[in-house]
Amino acid sequence: MKRSELESFLNKLLKPEFFEDYCPNGLQVEGSEEIKKIVFSVSATKESVDFSASENADALIVHHGLFWKFHGTKIITGPFSKRIKPLIKNDINLFGYHLPLDAHELVGNAASLANLIELTDLKPFGNYKGISTGIMGVFKNPIDPKVLIQKISSVTNHSVQYSNPVDIKNSKISSLGIITGGANSEWKECLKYNLDAYLTGEMSEHDYHESRESGIHMFAAGHHATEKFGIQELMKIVQSEFPNVKCIFKDSDNPA
Repeated sequence: MKRSELESFLNKLLKPEFFEDYCPNGLQVEGSEEIKKIVFSVSATKESVDFSASENADALIVHHGLFWKFHGTKIITGPFSKRIKPLIKNDINLFGYHLPLDAHELVGNAASLANLIELTDLKPFGNYKGISTGIMGVFKNPIDPKVLIQKISSVTNHSVQYSNPVDIKNSKISSLGIITGGANSEWKECLKYNLDAYLTGEMSEHDYHESRESGIHMFAAGHHATEKFGIQELMKIVQSEFPNVKCIFKDSDNPA
């Protein structure tokens, strides 16, 4: 297919124009016009870029791209250079979709993780500058926190940090909100919807205390670990839409 076909399909599916993100969404580095092989990965790192080059891929599609507003102007030296130069040298297109891939109701990180832990009755959750970036739902049967920890750990293949409510002992969890990655402070959204629990990627010291003192069960299962599902669901959609294009998922060993 043509690069323009892929770009149009991704933008139509993920609708980046609706998000006020802190990075550019869509095509970040222009490469070959013809695309026969695509690598999918969570982040555009030297590892995923080098893998794409070794596979003679024409495109790399990621959740975490290379350009972020909080980085400011970056010169192409050091580690950043080692990510950029192989893309240019090997004519590899780089596509990055951040909040649009967090939020999508079908292929989003939160929705994908919710399905894997068997959360039901899914609805949009969270509010980032006027748009939801997560999912909330209920369990068919209330679940013990220890059992839910095991379920999350099994699904993500990652250890789970847990803050148990101070004044609630031996309680089961009926409802849960999910925003993946570094949304540790967004547990407060659970209070608005009267949810029992919150699942994200990271947990800060103060959020540990504040969430449990507010009666919210909070779980953190790793930034990378909670955000590797959306990109894989996106790969399935792309492969189905473009069956003649080879699609490969490249995971990385990231404990964060």
